[in-house]
Amino acid sequence: MEYRKLLGTDLTLSAVGFGVWTVGTTWWGVKDEDMAVRLLRRAFDLGITFFDNADTYASGRAEELQRRALGDVRDQIVIGSKFGYDIYNHPERPGQQERPHDWTPAYLRKALEGSLKRLGTDHIDYYQLHNPRLDAIQKDDLWAELEKLKAEGLIRAYGTALGPALNERQIEEGIETIRLRRAPTQIIYNLLEQVLGEQILPVAEAEGVGVMARVPHASGLLEGYMTLDTEFEPGDHRNWRLTTNARRKAWMEDGLKKVEQLQAQFLEGRTIGQLAIQFALRSPAMASVLPNIYDEKGLEEYAATFDAAPLTDVEYDAIQVLYRDNFGLPTDLRGQEVAR
Repeated sequence: MEYRKLLGTDLTLSAVGFGVWTVGTTWWGVKDEDMAVRLLRRAFDLGITFFDNADTYASGRAEELQRRALGDVRDQIVIGSKFGYDIYNHPERPGQQERPHDWTPAYLRKALEGSLKRLGTDHIDYYQLHNPRLDAIQKDDLWAELEKLKAEGLIRAYGTALGPALNERQIEEGIETIRLRRAPTQIIYNLLEQVLGEQILPVAEAEGVGVMARVPHASGLLEGYMTLDTEFEPGDHRNWRLTTNARRKAWMEDGLKKVEQLQAQFLEGRTIGQLAIQFALRSPAMASVLPNIYDEKGLEEYAATFDAAPLTDVEYDAIQVLYRDNFGLPTDLRGQEVAR
């Protein structure tokens, strides 16, 4: 495993992290809590030390599962969690719709106290605004309260996690996080969906502030297992993002044609899943990549990324030529995909 500094903080993260939403919710097909605990523990054994959670994942249950799996190694891991959705006054909504946000300083403190209790810790290493819009990033009293919590030792660093789905408005949100707040941001970024990274990463590099990437495998397209016959389970979030069969078919056909070209040219000494992680980690500002992990096979593959043949400058440049040309495909669906 490789470890990287989260620029702008005193944190060091495993370059491959674990987004706990895949095992702490039922949105990716993991319904067995014992299996979830085993995956989290196995990740730690493989060198993964950054675990990114949120209070809204199963209304706090994901944080409790993480405590069960990793509570005895708390001092050896970096805990990330998120706040902003009002989980106390608004139940989960059908179709994975967003709950209302509460960005008041009082709610921030209440949310943190709840997460600390569920995680079984006296501090959270990296605390993030969960899918904020620009007004929250510009809310001075909220950020002043974050600084107070840091001074009290309840958090070590803070930033934003942008979402929920890929949207170009997040370019401004990410840049504002970096420039106005001098804080890291988490974005959707992969070699098929670069719209956010193209604009945000150069700013992060220039300002010396870190970035994290989620959905590095483009919602499954870059895992190497998806085919045109793939069907998602009823609870899988991709059913809600791809709301019609026609959209689902177009997204999969477009993505798999691109993946076929990548597999033909760039898999010597690595898997397509490892290539995706290597690409996402290319920027010196990128501290950690959070693949969607929902089985041990994928976990082992992604954790072994740094044992694979490294991505060369020539290969990276060739991938970017393909991307800029939309892989030679006539219809450009970038930015319309399901990424989350």
